[in-house]
Amino acid sequence: MASIKKVQVTFDCAEPERVARFWCEVLGYVVPPAPEGFATWDDFNRSLPVERQGAAFACVDPSGVGPRLFFQRVPEGKVVKNRVHLDVRVGTGLVGEERLAALEAECERLVALGGVRVRLLRADGYDESCLVMQDVEGNEFCLD
Repeated sequence: MASIKKVQVTFDCAEPERVARFWCEVLGYVVPPAPEGFATWDDFNRSLPVERQGAAFACVDPSGVGPRLFFQRVPEGKVVKNRVHLDVRVGTGLVGEERLAALEAECERLVALGGVRVRLLRADGYDESCLVMQDVEGNEFCLD
């Protein structure tokens, strides 16, 4: 039997720390401790060559269950729709108006943090309602 592997989800972006801090708020994640020998991430960053400063950032699930999220600076901007996206599970087990209320409340919270509401996909008899959003750099995700 194959062993289960841990995964890291990596985002290409222009501003790694900004995007990472948004996702910390979305998911309840935290910034991991600075590398050994550095009191802060700023201290670590200043130790890097200028071209590498601010080039990466990460956040982790404080319970250790969810995957680590890694954000890396890339020179090109986002051009097309994501082929992979995160579904943030805020309405699990809820249906109808109760589900819509949970999705809308979370959407309102995330818009205040810089997220963008794209569209509501209403229940269609097969799938429950979900709300499509974008993070602070336009990466699509769903409130599900």
